[in-house]
Amino acid sequence: MPLQYPYKRTCRQFVDGSYTNNGQWKYIHDKDFAESPEHYVRAFELIQKDLIHLFSYVEPSDKNLDTYSFRIYELFFRTCVEIEANFKAILCENRYTKPTHKLNISDYKLINQSHRLSSYWVKIPYWRGEQDKITPFEKFALFDAKTQNKQSTPDWYNAYTSVKHNRLANFEQANLKNLMGAVCALVVVLSSQFCCEDFSPGATLLACEGTNDGLDSAIGGYFRVKFPDDWTEDERYSFTYNSLVQDDWKVQCYDYNSMLDAVIVNC
Repeated sequence: MPLQYPYKRTCRQFVDGSYTNNGQWKYIHDKDFAESPEHYVRAFELIQKDLIHLFSYVEPSDKNLDTYSFRIYELFFRTCVEIEANFKAILCENRYTKPTHKLNISDYKLINQSHRLSSYWVKIPYWRGEQDKITPFEKFALFDAKTQNKQSTPDWYNAYTSVKHNRLANFEQANLKNLMGAVCALVVVLSSQFCCEDFSPGATLLACEGTNDGLDSAIGGYFRVKFPDDWTEDERYSFTYNSLVQDDWKVQCYDYNSMLDAVIVNC
């Protein structure tokens, strides 16, 4: 049976196959759905602005994927920290009981079950070459909570931890390829929570449409994103926003605790 209430910080298809369902997407704006979502969107928009500025000096091209520098390192590191901030918000607000300071990549991989991160892909505009489409969480689909298989960790995240722990030895991993993997991952994480909504102070209007390429315009209006279409009927939303308002607004917490052992503490 389709879901009658949304999960916190979780954007999903409706039973009609859309993500908007004639205005029903407004649940994303409800105060109980997410805490300060605009805080996370603003951080991404600054990263996107800095990335576009970087492209004034390093052409977005296959030929430059191995290019590395302190500027790329700086942006790469900020982006990965922001991804982790979003992951922690998702887990915490859904009452995951492992202490926030102990969360790691194994905990973050649990989110693939609720958000279908591995099914998203992102197209990079103005890219020269064949590497203009990225599935940044593809390896998350290989994750098994029991075996904790390391093969399920994305290459860009492995590069982030390598550079973080030994920048001198691994500095070349702070390159354009890993930066684009991380930025596209952040696009996916935000899309999986808030669809295309940027929480701007102007009129509320969700506009995902764009060129006729089967993709949607991502938050920030620069990247193109492909939303998952592999949700089962039981996993899709079937509520109307009016029914939620009349029902005093109910939002569910996804049970991550049953997926992986956690120490019980309050978020």
